[in-house]
Amino acid sequence: MEVLRVEGDRIVDGKGNPVQLRGVGIGGWMNMENFIIGYPGVESSLRRTMAEQLDPEIGTFFFDRLLDYFFAPEDASFLRECGINVVRIPLNYRHFESDDRPFERLEAGFDRLERVVEWCEQNKLYVILDLHAVQGCQNTDWHCDNPTRHGFFWDHPHFQDRFVALWEELATRFAENHAIAGYNVMNEPVTTASRSQFGRPASPRWDLLNGIYRRVVDAIRAVDSDHIIFLEGDLFSNLFEGLDPPFAENLVYSSHNYIPPTFGPGSYPGDYQGRMWNRDTIRDYLLNHQGMQFARRHGVPLWVGEFGCVFNGPQEEIPDRLKALEDEIDVFEELGVHWTLWTYKDVGIMGLVQLDPESLYMQVISPILEAKRLTGVDFWTSWLPAPKTRDGIRYIARYAEQAIGDPEINPEMNEHFLSQAALSGYVGALMQPAFAKRFLGVCMDEMDRILESFSFSRCRINRDLADLLKKYALLPEENREGNEG
Repeated sequence: MEVLRVEGDRIVDGKGNPVQLRGVGIGGWMNMENFIIGYPGVESSLRRTMAEQLDPEIGTFFFDRLLDYFFAPEDASFLRECGINVVRIPLNYRHFESDDRPFERLEAGFDRLERVVEWCEQNKLYVILDLHAVQGCQNTDWHCDNPTRHGFFWDHPHFQDRFVALWEELATRFAENHAIAGYNVMNEPVTTASRSQFGRPASPRWDLLNGIYRRVVDAIRAVDSDHIIFLEGDLFSNLFEGLDPPFAENLVYSSHNYIPPTFGPGSYPGDYQGRMWNRDTIRDYLLNHQGMQFARRHGVPLWVGEFGCVFNGPQEEIPDRLKALEDEIDVFEELGVHWTLWTYKDVGIMGLVQLDPESLYMQVISPILEAKRLTGVDFWTSWLPAPKTRDGIRYIARYAEQAIGDPEINPEMNEHFLSQAALSGYVGALMQPAFAKRFLGVCMDEMDRILESFSFSRCRINRDLADLLKKYALLPEENREGNEG
């Protein structure tokens, strides 16, 4: 494998051959997410809850074995069989340092990451390291392991110093590793997150984001002058208008593009949220997205780091979800956009590989999955109706707006953030002890058998999605030689 670099608006290998990055994100592994694994709330509080409710040794064993089974050599081999050439690995900083001992490295996390990079290299898969959860939290949501819904990162130099230092360490360790495609330094920043302006219009703080990006790029370049650095837009990778123009070599910019027809409900092509969606609409959407406009204006590559479709809605509409996804990938290919699908493996929501519904793990947590469905506690599955809780949230939102009487409150945003705070935040945390108690009295041998449900051999392949990936991911022969040389 050869170190990749940026040449104009293309990514090329060491021989100058163009390389189109086509792959998947390994969501839920070294940064757990509730809808992917099936638990409520956020990872860090779940770890504490499991330690409190169970024997602490059993609690630690649960998470270690889950990681062992979730991604192993056979997973990397399968992904290569699908034809893809890159995996994006989301990382939680807590694997590499603890909050009570900042700047001290946890070697177990680095060892695990180095092993998986080695497995990927053995299968000719490039790796993008993605810091998905940063110190102090860079956005408000569960996917950066944020239990408070405040992004303290942006206003606290301590967190920023630790963030930069961790990237210095990662870049030092992987500087000579040719399997690394590059460093995705921060997933989905939201610079307004620490100002608590939920439900109101708020402008990005571009000076903060640009300053952090320049600082971390400089720090990485001091120890690694070769690897690509991927930079995302503000507001969950959607806003780019205030980003500084490219200020260093080997920069790629990244947007995240989730579109209504890949979530539904409804037929495709068809009307979603008052707009007719078809391939032309998807193409127009991408061309008008600030990420694409930024990339074209500055002549740099664009990588859509996340997009995908869901499989837990109306089952008769799954062909519609897949058709919309196919059109989206087809547009990426037409426009030369690099892409990584979200996500690789989960409990049946979006995964290319999914846990068997009859597996031991799914049987053990089935009451929790039903409770989550009834309450609508997982924000990422909010397209599924939970009418009693949603009606209650809507009532409180309208009541608050009427009582406050401030016309600047946006009703849609107010309901959106109230729902997330009350359900994903409070109710999710309220439900975590019940999740932990599902494993009470389970010995290590039995826990191992339960968690083996996450192993590739015990899971089910989403064949329709795998076939769709193969259709686009298999590289042309002239590019394959350059990648695999």
